[in-house]
Amino acid sequence: MTIRPTIQTLVYLCVFALLFYACQNPSNNQEAAENQDTLSMNAQNNNLLTLLVGTYTEGDAAAKDKSEGIYVYEMNPATGELQYKSTAAGIKNPSYLAVHPSNKYVFAASETSGNDTIKTGLVYAYEFDKSSKKLNMINAVSSEGTGPCYVSVHPSGNFAMTANYGSGSVALYPVANTGKLEKASSVDQHQGKGPTDRQKSPHAHMIIPGKNQDFIYAVDLGTDEIVVYKLDADKLVNTNKNTKLPGGAGPRHLDFHPEKDWAYVVNELGGTVTALKLDPSTGSLTTFQTISTLPEGAIEGACADIHVTPSGKYLYASNRGEHNSIAMYAINQETGELTLIGHQATKGETPRGFVIDPSGKFLLVANQNSGNVVTFKIDEATGKLIDTGFETEIPKPVCLKFIE
Repeated sequence: MTIRPTIQTLVYLCVFALLFYACQNPSNNQEAAENQDTLSMNAQNNNLLTLLVGTYTEGDAAAKDKSEGIYVYEMNPATGELQYKSTAAGIKNPSYLAVHPSNKYVFAASETSGNDTIKTGLVYAYEFDKSSKKLNMINAVSSEGTGPCYVSVHPSGNFAMTANYGSGSVALYPVANTGKLEKASSVDQHQGKGPTDRQKSPHAHMIIPGKNQDFIYAVDLGTDEIVVYKLDADKLVNTNKNTKLPGGAGPRHLDFHPEKDWAYVVNELGGTVTALKLDPSTGSLTTFQTISTLPEGAIEGACADIHVTPSGKYLYASNRGEHNSIAMYAINQETGELTLIGHQATKGETPRGFVIDPSGKFLLVANQNSGNVVTFKIDEATGKLIDTGFETEIPKPVCLKFIE
C-alpha cells in the first residue's frame, strides 16, 4: 500500500527544513551585511588621515596642561574624530611643523631664544614611521636667529626654510636624501620697523615657496612687508620687489589660491585680510582689497592663521583674544575679492593655528590656551563651518599638519 502524505504534512516538512537550514546557516542577508561592515571598516582604517600637532612645551612644570612635544593622531575621514597614536618628546616649543613632499620626513621649528650653549633657536628633522605612527629624530641645526616660529619645505624637497620672529631673519637649509638638515646655506637679516610697540624691529613670521617655485615669500610683522626672494642655487636673493602693507597692519601668514594668481595675507595687528594679485613671472604682489576679520563692533585684532580651501571657493582666518573665532569668506572666482560669510566661534581660547583636510571636507582648529582641537565640517554649498561635536584635549596646541 502506498502512503501519500497530505498537503498539511508537506507544509510542515517544508517549514521544518527551512528552520533547520536557518539554524545551521546564518541568513544570506545578515552575512552580506556583516561582510559589508567589515569591508567598510577596513576601507575606513586604510583611509585614516594622520594629523601632527605642534605645541608649546615651556611653562609651569607642574601644570596639568603641560605639553611634551609633538603629538600624532589619526583622523576618521568620514567623521573628523581624532584618535591619539604617539608623542615625540624632548623638543622645546615645536610651534610650527612642515611635511616633506615624500611624507617620510617632518621638520619642526623649536621656538626658543637659545641657551648658554646655543644662542639661537633650533630646527629639527624627524623621520616618520607610517606603520608605528611615530616620529624619530634625525638631527637639529641652528635656526640662525632667535624665536623661530615657522618652517616650510620647498616642493622639490631639497630645501627647508625658517623664519625667526625674535631676530627678524630667515634661513635656508639643504635637505639630504636621508632627511637630515644641513647647516644653513643662506641667511638674510630683515631691516626696518613699524609704527606700533610690537614693531620696533623686524619680526619675520613666515617663509614659504610661491606657486612659481623659483620665488620665496617671507612675511614680516615688524616691518609691514612681504619680502620676495629668488631661489638661486642654494641662496635666497632679494628681488627688491617687496610688497609694503599699511603701517601697523602686522602681516603674519600668507596663502595662495590653488588655481588663480591671487594671494591672501592675514594681518595680525590690523585685524584684516589683504588680497593681492600675483605676477608669476616676476614674483611681485600687488594689493587690491583689504577686509576686516573682526565681528561688528570689535576694535582690536589679534589674527593668527589663514587658509584657502582646496576648491578655491572659500577662505578662513582665525581671530584670537576676546573674539576666538574663525572669519569665513567667499572668494569671487572672477575677481578674487572676498565677501564675509560670518564668524564661527572656535569653542576654545586663542585659536592660533588651523588646518583644512586634503579633501576640503573638515577644518580643525587648535585652541592654544584652552588646550583643545575642535573639528568643524565645511558646508561646501555655503562655506559655513558646522560643529561636528568632536573635540580633543591636547595641551597647548598651536600648529596642525596632515601627513600621508
